[in-house]
Amino acid sequence: MKKVCFLTLILMVMAGCTLAKVEVNVVSERTALENQVLGSYNALSQDVLLVASVRGVDPSGKIKTPPRKSREYQNAVDAIETLAFHQDDVDAFKRLGWAGENNKGFLTPFPMNKEKVPDDLQPFAARYQQGEFDSVVQQVNGARKVVMMRVVETNADLTEKDLPEIHRVLARLNRENALPGEKVQKEDGSWTVKP
Repeated sequence: MKKVCFLTLILMVMAGCTLAKVEVNVVSERTALENQVLGSYNALSQDVLLVASVRGVDPSGKIKTPPRKSREYQNAVDAIETLAFHQDDVDAFKRLGWAGENNKGFLTPFPMNKEKVPDDLQPFAARYQQGEFDSVVQQVNGARKVVMMRVVETNADLTEKDLPEIHRVLARLNRENALPGEKVQKEDGSWTVKP
């Protein structure tokens, strides 16, 4: 049960799912690297939840100073918060076909076709201009990169040389979690729409 909860939390962070959308399908056992990547994401996600829930006042009413954390740690926490903040927009971008998950674990932008927008996304599509769209995609990709580096930093047996494999693991997770109709890039570099 703990394993399913753990995987659900990680998939929510990586794929931007909400509890209402989560579907966990256990197809095969995870590789050791996948477990390390997912473990690092879980630890960061738990830290973000703890930071958000910790009271800033002690029992006597004095403001408590939070413990000092490394710059790398704080950057990773900020990155997780950035991903969560933009998740609704990213979900809409994918649904509109304006962005897709590439085979490196990042978002790839596509032309902003505003002609065939579903009725429920009309106000959203009208609100976004090209520069704002590009900025959100860049912020999300930057945050993903920071989190990927944190995976390397927090796992003693990983180095920056392992980043290409980490990219492949995250890309595969993103493809698995993509919703029908979303654009995903296969390992061979070709793009498809998830059935």
